[in-house]
Amino acid sequence: MENRKLLEVKDLVVHFDTFQGAVQAVRGVSWYLKEKETVAIVGESGCGKTVSIQTVIGLNPRKNGSVRGGEVLFEGKDLLALTQKEMREYQGNQLSIIFQDPFTFLNPTMTVGEQIMEPYLLHSRASRQEARARALEILRLISLPNPEETMKRYPHQLSGGMRQRVMVAMALICDPKILFADEPTTALDVTIQAQIMELMNGLKEKLNTSIVLITHDMGVVANMAERIYVMYAGKIVEHGDAETVFHHPKHPYTWGLLGSVPRLDERIQSELYSIPGTPPDLIAPPKGCAFAARCRYAKQICRKCEPPRIGFEEPEHYAYCWLNHPECIRRNGVTVREEE
Repeated sequence: MENRKLLEVKDLVVHFDTFQGAVQAVRGVSWYLKEKETVAIVGESGCGKTVSIQTVIGLNPRKNGSVRGGEVLFEGKDLLALTQKEMREYQGNQLSIIFQDPFTFLNPTMTVGEQIMEPYLLHSRASRQEARARALEILRLISLPNPEETMKRYPHQLSGGMRQRVMVAMALICDPKILFADEPTTALDVTIQAQIMELMNGLKEKLNTSIVLITHDMGVVANMAERIYVMYAGKIVEHGDAETVFHHPKHPYTWGLLGSVPRLDERIQSELYSIPGTPPDLIAPPKGCAFAARCRYAKQICRKCEPPRIGFEEPEHYAYCWLNHPECIRRNGVTVREEE
């Protein structure tokens, strides 16, 4: 039996008002997450991936941020229609998040134990003794050494890897249905990165939690995500299962992301690819394809008209790129990627 859709984001549009104009951070994004599934949203800094998940969980600043359109359906309920008070019942309880920099988000004046227990006390009627027992249970589950002693320490007394594990414990203590991981390994060395990713994979199986992984590093998602959404300039530009996106990518931006990852299966290392230029100004996005100015294959139509969604043979594999349009392929004979 196929797992049902747990979360579905439909045509989400998010703007931030500035003195220069409205920044169109998310421009009609749609994606979904099934039960017991790991999905990755991949893209460089500023593409809108973090804004999209913070909108889902209700964490975007209300002073200048506004949702201009779309729906966020969690188990059929539109989260965007809830009040701030109603949304608190979901935050940290049904929907939890691991932030990018634990040292920034952990309170330096509170012990680690107090901070782990806090969401459990907030969302349940448990006593402090029960909350402490639950916190110790979670710390043992994530294999943190000496959990009793760790709970008495302050964030500055822990290593980077231990602080990240504490963030994982805080996110999981209420047994959420969805765990959002926003660049969970950015500030860690390669060895600790692997440990954190392995930990999250193991916890997903033990706790039946679905995961949305936000990252700019294609290497991080290689052995973790089942499906990948590639995001650029506030839009999804390609989607498919992980194997398809890695082995049969169809968008030039995806090629660039993959080309920037070192290959361990090659005896002679080729020079890593660097995508030229910078992302477009989202106060005044370009009329056509947002990637056209940085794409060496861009044609005249790419700069004038937005590319349509084009599907491929693999199930649910699609990309927004004129190079894959039947008329473009007919004129050129083969796609650019096949020629290389």
